Amino acid sequence: MRYSREHKLETHARIVKKASVRLREKGAHGIGVADLMNDAGLTHGGFYAHFDSREALVIEAFAYAMDRSTERWRKLAEQTAPDKRLAAIAESYLTPLHRDDPGHGCAVPALGAEIARESPKTRKAFAAKLEQMIDMLAAQIPEMPRKAARKQAMATMAAMMGTLVLARIAGSGQFSDEILAAGREAVLDRGKLSRPAAKKSAAKEPARSAPR
Repeated sequence: MRYSREHKLETHARIVKKASVRLREKGAHGIGVADLMNDAGLTHGGFYAHFDSREALVIEAFAYAMDRSTERWRKLAEQTAPDKRLAAIAESYLTPLHRDDPGHGCAVPALGAEIARESPKTRKAFAAKLEQMIDMLAAQIPEMPRKAARKQAMATMAAMMGTLVLARIAGSGQFSDEILAAGREAVLDRGKLSRPAAKKSAAKEPARSAPR
């Protein structure tokens, strides 16, 4: 039986979406191709009609998950005042709900350590998406030169994701909640300290002529 191109694209997208959840839940090597296909309601035999290799599916699933995180941050930022956007993203990220649902959460704390051991092709794809996330965060930092904003975005992401990893290691009790709270406080304090410094440095810069 032959399927239309549209049907194949829909099926492909469903496999990627289901795989992105299961890989975040179980890890990059915690679930096999047969189980991934079964989750999508398909047989193992149909896998190679959609992907050249397991690595190809993993890369697409990672990219899908990271794109969803970036899009969530972007939508949240659009609903928040410019000077509060980074704080809003951090507060929505460092929550018990996110900690307890890795399958629908950020792919970096769920899979980052494993990706570091994958092939150069997989690491390169993951790094490209990571850089997009950093650039999106940097765009939410007002009144700061791009280079400084990007540096702060990197530090903020490292703090957010490191906090989430530690909170998951600690489980879901009071100790884990304390880790989340400490991480939120650290991220928010960093934002408060950086903005005045940026304004001060900007004030020292000599006036520039208008571009021609």
